[in-house]
Amino acid sequence: MIVAVIGLGTFGAKTAVRLFEKGAEVLAIDSNPELVDRIKDKVSHAICIDVTQEKSLRAVNISDVDTAIVAIGDNIEMSIMSVAMLRKLGVGRVVARATTPLHEHVLREIGASEIIKVEEEMGEIVASKIAAPHVLQRYNFAAGYSIVELKLGKAFEGKTLVESQIRQNYSLNIVALQKRVPYISEEGKAAYRVVINDSPLPMDVIEADDIVVLVGSEKNLDRLFSDLEEV
Repeated sequence: MIVAVIGLGTFGAKTAVRLFEKGAEVLAIDSNPELVDRIKDKVSHAICIDVTQEKSLRAVNISDVDTAIVAIGDNIEMSIMSVAMLRKLGVGRVVARATTPLHEHVLREIGASEIIKVEEEMGEIVASKIAAPHVLQRYNFAAGYSIVELKLGKAFEGKTLVESQIRQNYSLNIVALQKRVPYISEEGKAAYRVVINDSPLPMDVIEADDIVVLVGSEKNLDRLFSDLEEV
C-alpha cells in the first residue's frame, strides 16, 4: 500500500510514522523544509513541495498512491485546496482532517472520501479514559459497538473464561488475551515477553495483569466498567 500524508504537524507526522511502521510505503509531504527534514529518516520518502501546485504533485506521481491523507489542520484554505487538487489528479481515496463543521461540509462537497475529526475523537478518548481508567484502548467499529482492551484486575483473577461468566452476565465476547510471560534473557536476567492468545479457550485462566480484548455493545461494556469500579 502506498500512502501520501500531506501536512506534517504533530498529527500528520505521527500518522506517517505509524503507517510506515505498519508496513506501508509512505510519501510524507509538507511545504515546510524543517518538518520534512525531521521525518525523512522515519518514512519511505519525505518531500518538500507546495501541494496546491498541480505540477509539483504530478512530479511526485501522486496519482499512484492508494490513499492520500490531508492532515492539515491550521490552514483551512490549504486543506481544501489540497483535497481539490488530489481529486483532480485522480487519487481514489482522500482522507481529510476537518477542524470545524463548515470545514467538514466543504471537504465532503469537493470529494473527500472520509473525514477525520481529531479534536472530537481525542475528546472522546480522554473522556473514556477518565470515566473508565482500567480501559487501555477503545475502538468504535459500528454504531453502538466497540472493541476494548482492558485489565480486569483482581475481580476476575484466577478465574477461567467460563467461570468469569462475562458472556452470560454482560453479553460480551472475549476475543483475545495478552499475557506477560517471564523468561531468562541471554544475559541471564529476568525479563518478560508479551504473548497474545487470539483464540482463547473456555478453560484459559485470567490473571490480574492480563490485557483482555472484549467485543460488545457500549451499553453492556459500560455495565462491566461500572461493576469493576465497585470492586
